[in-house]
Amino acid sequence: MMRVFVGVAEAEGFASAARRLGLSAPAATRAVAALEERVGTRLLHRTTRIVRLTEAGARFLADCKRILAEIDEAESSAAGSHAEPSGQLTVTAPVMFGRMHVAPIVLAFLAQYPRVVGRALLLDRVVDIIEEGIDVAVRIAHLADSSLTATRVGAVRRVVCASPGYLARRGVPKAPAEIAEHDAIAFAPSAWREEWSFASGAKTVTVSPHAQLIVNTADVAVAAAVAGRGLTRVLSYQIAPELRAGTLAIVLAEFEPPPLPIHVVHAEGRRASAKVRAFVDFAAERLRAASALK
Repeated sequence: MMRVFVGVAEAEGFASAARRLGLSAPAATRAVAALEERVGTRLLHRTTRIVRLTEAGARFLADCKRILAEIDEAESSAAGSHAEPSGQLTVTAPVMFGRMHVAPIVLAFLAQYPRVVGRALLLDRVVDIIEEGIDVAVRIAHLADSSLTATRVGAVRRVVCASPGYLARRGVPKAPAEIAEHDAIAFAPSAWREEWSFASGAKTVTVSPHAQLIVNTADVAVAAAVAGRGLTRVLSYQIAPELRAGTLAIVLAEFEPPPLPIHVVHAEGRRASAKVRAFVDFAAERLRAASALK
């Protein structure tokens, strides 16, 4: 009865839903009527031309979809197909991290599991994965307590860097207070003023850099630093290629605050679908192996 109700609600009609389900229209009508009698409320408004959900029906529809998905998952598991990932997989990550690390993993995963359709959402904001229908999220932050399952895969440092040419010209800062003597590129995603915090023994020292340039994306801050425009502060993975190439150098490393953890996050825990469990394992192995994330 639930499947018939969902079919009628989605098709907004009994006849079209009945055809999709291989039923007669009267049989579909009887099934929905029996379901309404069972739950004790009207689920659909019916006219001669259109079918619409009642308020109670809209709430019940969401519950039905969730229950039916769980039933399908259980049946697939019993039949042995639970082990074969399939269907759409939606993954979200911060923009630059997603481009550098997550997108290659998604592509490799899809090559290995051709029955999965990937969807990557690269966003520099915290996404509510349940409300927005996300399967897996990669987060760079200390996580608040929640019902989500988190797998730690690495950590990144908050580093101050500049080009060797700039440091040769202006000198290498030896303490956070010396930042005031330097030009800076401020990476401030949501504000025009940025403060840099540092660890000094048991204390935290905060410095407001003199920024000639303020940007809202890390890649522009990195490019400006490479061009010799001053110091900038970004996450260590964001300058890994420049460090290898020698076009940027880290300063004040001994004053860095504690690293930020990287987690792969998903809902449903051990009851997660095959595609989610397979991707989390696949991504965790590769992210842990990345030297830039240690």
